[in-house]
Amino acid sequence: MRTTLIAEQLFDGKTLYENHPISIEDGKIIAFDTIKGAIENKVSGLLTAGFIDTQVNGGGGYLLNQDTNLHTLKAMTNAHAKFGTSSLLPTLITSDVNKIEQTANLISTALAQNTPGIIGVHFEGPHISEPKKGIHSSQQIRGISQQELDIYCRDDLGIKVVTLAPESVDCDIIKTLVASNVHVCLGHSNATFVQTQAALAAGASGFTHLFNAMSALESREPNMVGAALLDEQSWCGLILDGHHVHPSTAKLAYKVKAAHKMMLVTDSMSTIGSEQTHLQFDGHQISLTGDKLTSNTGQLAGSALNMITAVNNAVKMLNIPFIDALKMASLYPAQFLGIADSYGQLAVGSNADLTLLSSTHSSPHVVNTWISGRAIF
Repeated sequence: MRTTLIAEQLFDGKTLYENHPISIEDGKIIAFDTIKGAIENKVSGLLTAGFIDTQVNGGGGYLLNQDTNLHTLKAMTNAHAKFGTSSLLPTLITSDVNKIEQTANLISTALAQNTPGIIGVHFEGPHISEPKKGIHSSQQIRGISQQELDIYCRDDLGIKVVTLAPESVDCDIIKTLVASNVHVCLGHSNATFVQTQAALAAGASGFTHLFNAMSALESREPNMVGAALLDEQSWCGLILDGHHVHPSTAKLAYKVKAAHKMMLVTDSMSTIGSEQTHLQFDGHQISLTGDKLTSNTGQLAGSALNMITAVNNAVKMLNIPFIDALKMASLYPAQFLGIADSYGQLAVGSNADLTLLSSTHSSPHVVNTWISGRAIF
């Protein structure tokens, strides 16, 4: 069935249009015009590409680590669709090898079944640094075994991201991962500037939640933060909830780093899209107070951030135009993952992953989200 949406405003990832049509068929965008025989619907607000979240631990009351099944993935995508996310990478936090393999098999099944919103997987750890582990389990932190390397190099997992600490993983292994289409991100790391630069030279292309759980910029040692901000090719994820990074620190980073290399992530836990206010994770008692998740140890424990809030926060905290914040939630993550031909912007031939926002004024909210042309929210 052909459908034409005539949007009050339409942002295709580059240009903002007024009263503009977009036509969809079989889950793809087929024209930026009305099409004969199409069902036409006028929509109020701003229509834009669906958001892409590369770091999603849970949602809808479920955590991937705890309930590693298709029901959890569907609950996560449905929960995040309420906030404009149309594509996500379910993220497994530091676990044993059996859980890693179980998660890989789950993602493979989800992709084979065309589960809406699931485009791959993010393994955040366990190949990280003890001093920067956050709430990750000390007992599970380790180097990469051949079994784990084989899992990450599978070709049935869609888009693959692995977060690791370069002081814990040899550059030759990073090269092997990159050669098998793994996007290597650096994070949960106490690496020096030189170690970080070596990992970048080996093919690492991103930094997981910039500033958080990584060696800080210092006067005599730039460390990982300094390397991340100086490098012109890599992407940085930012958690803009007002808790993980001070707004002025985030603003400074945005000014220093090329803007198109900064992307929004949520690092969200199971509370998103649910009434949940308390959860347990790996021995931690985690509580939601306002919009902040903390462990009984006092540490930040993931986030209660959703993507439209992150977009609105980017406008306020970074003092940038709304459409630039939209790029940080859609186009730039797509470019990081190498899928911008089909995701992250609206173009003929792209997936019909769309988000309709109430307006561009005073913190807009999500009205509708479509995944492959199908209304999910």
